[in-house]
Amino acid sequence: MSDTANNPNRKSWIPVEKDSDFPIQNIPFGVFLTRDDVITIGTRIGNTAIDLGALHQLGYFNDIPLTDDIFLQDTLNDFISDGKKTWRLVRNRIAKIFDEKNESLKNNKEHRKIVLFTLDEIEMQLPVQIGDYTDFYSSKEHATNVGTMFRDPDNALLPNWLHIPVGYHGRSSTIVPSEIPIRRPMGQTMPAGASEPVFGSSKLVDFELEMAFITTDANLMGEPIPIEEAEEYIFGLVLFNDWSARDIQKWEYVPLGPFLAKNFASSISPWIVTLDALEPFRVESPKQDPEPLPYLKYEGKKSFDIHLEVDLAPENGTPQTITKSNFKYMYWNMAQQLAHHTINGCKVNSGDMMGSGTISGPTPDSYGSMLELTWRGEKPLKMNDGSERKFINDGDTVSMRGYCENDQVRIGFGEVSNKLLPPFNPKKNKK
Repeated sequence: MSDTANNPNRKSWIPVEKDSDFPIQNIPFGVFLTRDDVITIGTRIGNTAIDLGALHQLGYFNDIPLTDDIFLQDTLNDFISDGKKTWRLVRNRIAKIFDEKNESLKNNKEHRKIVLFTLDEIEMQLPVQIGDYTDFYSSKEHATNVGTMFRDPDNALLPNWLHIPVGYHGRSSTIVPSEIPIRRPMGQTMPAGASEPVFGSSKLVDFELEMAFITTDANLMGEPIPIEEAEEYIFGLVLFNDWSARDIQKWEYVPLGPFLAKNFASSISPWIVTLDALEPFRVESPKQDPEPLPYLKYEGKKSFDIHLEVDLAPENGTPQTITKSNFKYMYWNMAQQLAHHTINGCKVNSGDMMGSGTISGPTPDSYGSMLELTWRGEKPLKMNDGSERKFINDGDTVSMRGYCENDQVRIGFGEVSNKLLPPFNPKKNKK
């Protein structure tokens, strides 16, 4: 079935600003609370949110095989479970409904009043119930930088890194959408020169510039997903900030890897941009040497040209762009990650989330973490207000943006933006 929603010449009767992340060719999916305190599944064109639950009840999806309540839920999990054919039918229909030449909804004032919302009338929610979360470590530049800092620069990559997409199984309970504040975590650290660990708040809180993909129900337990089929089970992508506490991480990560340094918070952008919408922006992946084992070999273009930026804003200060990177730098692509994840028969479900790992480019201004940008704090960032940053301070807000662009269309993700607050204080935070 063809994807008519991506027609670059299509225009919408909903106003869309020139540099909007959300033209009619995007049609992302999310969950929001309406002005009437109703949670619904929706999409967005320009600065207008669209209630898909109401649209379905009004009959605009009548000949598409959907359950009556598919969009009247507080997560996208069931819709994602319906599979790629349904996702494409729905995106194509939304594009048709809001095409400037289609007057069915355009000229129905009562229906528009029910279906359309301004952005200040809604509150975005976490789009999926995330059952399982895996974080990969798939940027060669990032892994090399970290290995150079903490190990032998001549052997920065561990022996397995060039042969498998390294990852770990994280937690999903503290993954939050944009605008939810993050608390500085507590934990054990081993200060330089000390012989015993100490307990206290992390002094080295960091962001990690990542993207994450959301899966559908993909396989039975024991059944691997072949790499040539992997993308059929990827619904879409979000921006992902995998907050990290570097001092806690340094003390705890041997021998089993990240734990408290990572599980205190991660944040995602609220709109999931489908793989279909990103189709025009496929590019070649970095050359892999040595050649991967057969189950990880792929054909075609599996990377995407997604421009990424991070802003850091001091409390009561103006945002300052501190890095610009690109998703195309990833050494291991999403198809390889999902194929490797399931080669042992691991079951993947609707709403599972898989983080790319920190995305760093080849130059210092494209690094994806404060750890790299300041090189362990040895080269502090100069802020516009005259202050310096080695890591993230309390009161700072970290905002990430991402978009694809060619001569015909721009497809974006909006942003994920979160403020870092001081550690939780039982006395101050008592209800």
